[in-house]
Amino acid sequence: METPALTVSAAVWEHLRKLCLHEFPCGTGSWNKSRFLPQTYRAWRELIPREEDAVGPGEETVDALLGLVCSPHSPWALLEGSSAEDRFLRELAIQNPLMLKDSFFYTYFRSLRVVDKQVSLVDKDLLKFVKLEELVLSANQIKEIDTTNLPPTLKVLELYGNKMTSMECLCSHPPPRLQHLGLGHNKLLGPLESLYVTSDYWPNLISLDLSFNDLTDLQGMVSGLRTLQRLRLLVLQGNPLALVPCYRGFIIDGLSGLCVLDDITVAPSEKHLFRGLSHSGDLLAHEARLVVTVGHVRGVLDSSVLDPEPGPQGPFITYSYYVTYEFVEDEEGEGDEYGRVLAEIVKPPPSTEQLGEDIPKEPIKEAEDSVGSGLASQSQSRELEESGASAPLPRPMDSAEEQAKLRPRLDPRLWPSPGTVLFSTVRKPWSDVIPCNYEMQHVLKDLVRLKAFLLSGTTVTIVEEKILSWPAVPPSPNSPSAAKKGKGEKDKKGKEKDKEEKNKKGKDGKDKAGKGEKEPAKEQKGSKKKELRKDLRQDPPVLRVLGSGPVDLEPLLSGEPFVSTVCNFGVVRTLETDRLTLYRNSKKKKSEKAKNAALKARKSKTKLSAASVYESDYRPDPLTVEIQIQLIQGHSTEEALRMLVP
Repeated sequence: METPALTVSAAVWEHLRKLCLHEFPCGTGSWNKSRFLPQTYRAWRELIPREEDAVGPGEETVDALLGLVCSPHSPWALLEGSSAEDRFLRELAIQNPLMLKDSFFYTYFRSLRVVDKQVSLVDKDLLKFVKLEELVLSANQIKEIDTTNLPPTLKVLELYGNKMTSMECLCSHPPPRLQHLGLGHNKLLGPLESLYVTSDYWPNLISLDLSFNDLTDLQGMVSGLRTLQRLRLLVLQGNPLALVPCYRGFIIDGLSGLCVLDDITVAPSEKHLFRGLSHSGDLLAHEARLVVTVGHVRGVLDSSVLDPEPGPQGPFITYSYYVTYEFVEDEEGEGDEYGRVLAEIVKPPPSTEQLGEDIPKEPIKEAEDSVGSGLASQSQSRELEESGASAPLPRPMDSAEEQAKLRPRLDPRLWPSPGTVLFSTVRKPWSDVIPCNYEMQHVLKDLVRLKAFLLSGTTVTIVEEKILSWPAVPPSPNSPSAAKKGKGEKDKKGKEKDKEEKNKKGKDGKDKAGKGEKEPAKEQKGSKKKELRKDLRQDPPVLRVLGSGPVDLEPLLSGEPFVSTVCNFGVVRTLETDRLTLYRNSKKKKSEKAKNAALKARKSKTKLSAASVYESDYRPDPLTVEIQIQLIQGHSTEEALRMLVP
């Protein structure tokens, strides 16, 4: 069963009831009965208060009753944030309670504020407030308004934060004296809304607030607003149309009488800079341009110092670091051009517990099991091939569920949110300060989707990529391919030997021949190294999230030209790892000539003293990344015209 709609007049009377205007210390009762003449002498409507000195025993004086209402420590005090009208009515209910009748309320109120009361209907009883000039109905559930129920005396109408999708309902019978109309934070959408902001409906309008809706037709809106000759204050920020590069200049040049736009005074210099821009509306490009810049990353843990030295059979481990951020996916497939950032395996290193990251245990366990089983199967296959036996064929999976169980889970922070794409910086090796030097310009045509994305914000993540490389498994000597290869190599060596003997016949000198023999040996050694590098097999990258956090982008909708911040994810480095890093770096700088015992002893003493100082003054930098998102805007007619053409 649907609950009946709450009307404006019902909300007003409910508010008056909560003021307790007819209960102690207000109204009439045993606390002030002697102040009034008995009903036998006069009609009740003609009663007048007695003199103050006529207060009987057990009663309170007017000053005492007013003190109970006005004192902030009194249980009868008004709630914090009460209006001046509420205080006046409470005091009037003590001084002269007999005045508080329905007729008084209908003629007294010139302003009504019904905010966040779940009102959904403007009823005809509102017409009884014959002197009403200001009506505030913000933060309610109003979808439509029957303007025939609005008093004709209205000068201010505010409907912020409701559920209105069109201004059409307001134009059927609009209040003729209205000077301010506030419709911010609604759901106004579509190009037809520009038809309802003309002087045909609002001839006396001075101030109009349509902020934070879904209006997209900038040219049509300016054409309609141009008919409002008295318009001096306009707020359109927060709409998708305010994201185009020439937004402010186009409005300033199109509305010559405007004094304030988006709470910023229109300067004479702006009118001069944007002169003639409104005549280029046909070239208007309905797209927004944003530039994302990622600066330096600081405080990254050097995970390589925790790994053991690789053996001849590997694994050879390399680390790289990059930053990802979410951005809205445009309808033309911007994400396909740059690509999503995905990974196959997420396996934190053993130092995860030291870093204190809240990573689910089950996905890690599954990832470790799957990686461990994969390495075990690879080593088993190597043993089988070396022994000459054939490796068992892989069994087909019975179902997709079994495959999903064996596949390691991906950290959810590495997935983009719905409707967004992950962009990443170039992978860089570890250093104390990692310069990303990243800049990307995003050109977006779906302005409504872009506005929704800016309201929700983006997520910035610092990722560590770990890659394990293994030497390629040599083929078994008993395999037919190896036999063929061996035979071919023997023939090739025989031919090369004959060729060398022929060449030696025409040459004399032992030294030259010896030199000629040494050089191919060097070349062979270098080629062998290259072959080893080429034959390295890489495992899928192991990704670990070092830090992730949101970035608020709503200031871009509120008129700010850019959002610049340093994302701080806390300290992830430890004294132990920094010592290992310091030791490794100092070890690299040592020369081979300085490795005698005396020098080692001296250096060890110096190192111990340096380590003690390092420990006492240890202040690790937190993990941070610099990021800036800028909304491109034209600052003159020439600059805007360069961005107008798509």
